[in-house]
Amino acid sequence: MTELATTGADLPRLRELNSLSIVRALRDQPPSTVTELSQRTGLSRPAVDVIAQGLVTDGWATVIEPGASSAVGRPARRYQFRAGAGHVLGVDVGVHKILALLADLDGNIVHSVRQAVPADAGPVERLAALDEVIDACVTEARKDPADIWAVTLAVTGAVDATGRTSFFTPLPGWKSVNLAAHLGKRFSCPILVENDCKLAALAEQWKGAASDADDIVYLLAGMRTGAGLIIDGVLRRGFGGAAGEIGALKHVRWLNAPEHLQNCPGVPATVEPDDAAAWVFNAARQGDKAARAAVNRYVKDLAVGAAALVLTLDPQVVVFGGGFSRSADLVLGPLRNELQRLCLRMPEVRASTLGADSVALGALKLSLKEVDNLLFSAGLSAPVAPRRQ
Repeated sequence: MTELATTGADLPRLRELNSLSIVRALRDQPPSTVTELSQRTGLSRPAVDVIAQGLVTDGWATVIEPGASSAVGRPARRYQFRAGAGHVLGVDVGVHKILALLADLDGNIVHSVRQAVPADAGPVERLAALDEVIDACVTEARKDPADIWAVTLAVTGAVDATGRTSFFTPLPGWKSVNLAAHLGKRFSCPILVENDCKLAALAEQWKGAASDADDIVYLLAGMRTGAGLIIDGVLRRGFGGAAGEIGALKHVRWLNAPEHLQNCPGVPATVEPDDAAAWVFNAARQGDKAARAAVNRYVKDLAVGAAALVLTLDPQVVVFGGGFSRSADLVLGPLRNELQRLCLRMPEVRASTLGADSVALGALKLSLKEVDNLLFSAGLSAPVAPRRQ
């Protein structure tokens, strides 16, 4: 971008565009000198110097003064995007838990709160728990709602254009819940609602096992099986938000796949149904034949849907995530073998590196994307502008 001659009427807008170009050049970059920013943006050094100082005054940047140096000449000061200018929330509203992560604008997690929720909790109980978790996360970090620039909530089930899980969700009574309206009473920032599988895929691309890939199939493997799709670097929702819900097709066998683990012979009667899979994986690891057979049957069913997605999308990477990813040592080998047998071209198959936090991390990433979209479309005068101290 270069400075242009302009009329007086256009001058404020030009200044705004030049300031935005500097902010963009500072985002996701190490502290930069005026010379580096000038080279990155195409603006002159004098213009960058003035703009950078203005961004510091307005709260968008901080200045790092040069330290002692043996080099000849005066070391240059460096400017850094002020990640603490605002914060974002990512919240995983799961079947058994609610996890909230609060991060600065660089994605550094400032605080987190996790709370267990009964699987059979109704909307009133679950929303009350959600409010408690979010309030604790914000207040314990010594923030208030005005400090939050975007909130993303991950939910179980396909999310339609209204932000509701109108197709299917295992959360009792949740189809009637309007999360954006519920939290809109407290936050004035954008509030997004998205499917947990899709957000987990986004997290793996951001900070996880698929950070080097643009074409990803993410498998959320647990007592429920789902998929998130990233194609050409973009998270795919589909026309109505139901992209990746291949498990709805009974022939794919995802709906009943976990039953191989739950119904495995030898599981003690004292083991709760939700804990049966963990018992089976541990028994298989210790060489139990019935447990190993149950795991293999589960993998065969998982591979049917995974192969359908691979054949359709031809991804670079398939990520095995979700609660069962803790037993990837037992699953990845057989899963690779099944996909090799079923697919024309074999993708890489990797285990998730983010564990139980992947969904909330993906929600954080979507919040950060929303802040950038607002910032670079509406400008520095947008409602997300930092409050001056």
